[in-house]
Amino acid sequence: MSDAPYSADQLNRGRLLFAGPVDFIKGAVSLDTLPPSDRPELAFAGRSNVGKSSLINALTGRKSLARTSNTPGRTQELNYFEMGREAGQLSYLVDLPGYGYAKIERKKVEAWTRLVKTYLRGRPSLRRVMLLIDSRHGLKENDREIMKMLDEAAVNYQIVLTKLDKMNKAEQDKIIAKTQADAKTFIACHPIVMATSSEKGWGLEELRAELGIVVES
Repeated sequence: MSDAPYSADQLNRGRLLFAGPVDFIKGAVSLDTLPPSDRPELAFAGRSNVGKSSLINALTGRKSLARTSNTPGRTQELNYFEMGREAGQLSYLVDLPGYGYAKIERKKVEAWTRLVKTYLRGRPSLRRVMLLIDSRHGLKENDREIMKMLDEAAVNYQIVLTKLDKMNKAEQDKIIAKTQADAKTFIACHPIVMATSSEKGWGLEELRAELGIVVES
């Protein structure tokens, strides 16, 4: 579900990256509890309820690797998972706390925001942030705020549209084109937008291939 071409080898290497064991390492609540910066890290970020846990579970072929919840804002830690050991691509997948949920206590929101921003700005092993956007809503103001912050910190990031199956083909084409155009106005944003559906499996093969390339780069 993207216009990015991937070779059979890239698709296979992406598959292998996620095919082996994916083990939960720890949930970090502060910078001094992060694991050592000794391997590539791929971080997943997005608004609360964007479908982040569902996408991580679908990518890894697990049903409950990342916790899913009907209560937005539940994930309050930087959750680290190790993957790629068998494929010779040892790396971390990092599930970042969701943002944009107003009903969470303000002090908690501020603490999470400080943690995530400091992590994004100062983690040398962070290769790319996958910024998840609900395709039904497109970029919202707090998404743009995060993107501006990532631009300022010179952090490489890429937009991943989620829940594409909730729209018809014309709506899908429209939101992909609009998001692609928006992405080009942010200097640190990867120009190719990935489009996915965790429920239908759309775009997962391509997303794995893209992440495999990032880990090896």
